[in-house]
Amino acid sequence: MRVKFSKMHGLGNDFVMLDGVSQKIKLTPEKTRRLADRCLGVGCDQVLLVEPPRTPEADFRYRIFNADGSEVENCGNGARCFARFVRERRLTGKKNIQVETAAGLLHLRVLDGDQVSVDMGAPVLEPQKVPFSADRRAESYPLEVDGETFTIGAVSMGNPHAVLLVEDIASAPVERLGPLIERHPRFPQKVNAGFLQVDTRTEAQLRVFERGVGETRACGTGACAAMVYARLRNLVDDKVQIQLPGGTLTIHWSGPGQPVTMIGPATTVFHGQIIL
Repeated sequence: MRVKFSKMHGLGNDFVMLDGVSQKIKLTPEKTRRLADRCLGVGCDQVLLVEPPRTPEADFRYRIFNADGSEVENCGNGARCFARFVRERRLTGKKNIQVETAAGLLHLRVLDGDQVSVDMGAPVLEPQKVPFSADRRAESYPLEVDGETFTIGAVSMGNPHAVLLVEDIASAPVERLGPLIERHPRFPQKVNAGFLQVDTRTEAQLRVFERGVGETRACGTGACAAMVYARLRNLVDDKVQIQLPGGTLTIHWSGPGQPVTMIGPATTVFHGQIIL
């Protein structure tokens, strides 16, 4: 099976984009791992598949596969790339695009330049819906990891996130604690682990260890979850610039029950074909 693809990235969080509307594609975990392999395939953090929608209110269906072959619910950086991809492939001429995901509908808006705005929906804070094992909802939770107890926030942006405040982002123990938090038994579906340094009420820095991927240069849903946790703790205002290793995202959230909006770039690197 020969398939066309595009290589794209959002702040260095890179993707193989597949058009499953105009070509027939059946992905398996093995094929996904091959595509994502940086030595034997194209190389990426995630493979993103565009499909026809299943619901009348959506323009497309958007599926997300991690480099290890697992399918996940949401990806903010990928959503921005998705919006540019379907326009570049002339699958739509719309600038406002409704996309069906495993986590619900996403609302994408293509702006000037390479910028895309994504309405990520309201964050989920009920622990059983994150999902996270806790007796009741709280602003923060103690989490024992490797013999130490850390204070975390538990937030779902369609996918689960644990957010840990750190004083120095450069020396944050992402490599050591990231995989331990990702597989912590209190997160039954695993979790993305975010390490957040708040600089001012409008600026913060973030590193994210993504489940099924490892540390990435950027994580859109992670930036949204980190902003939500920081705002719940009254550490930031309703609009924050979050600096990730790959660049900056603008995140806006006015408070509980309201949607989170993310604005950032999406970049096309190259197009190609590969035999699967």
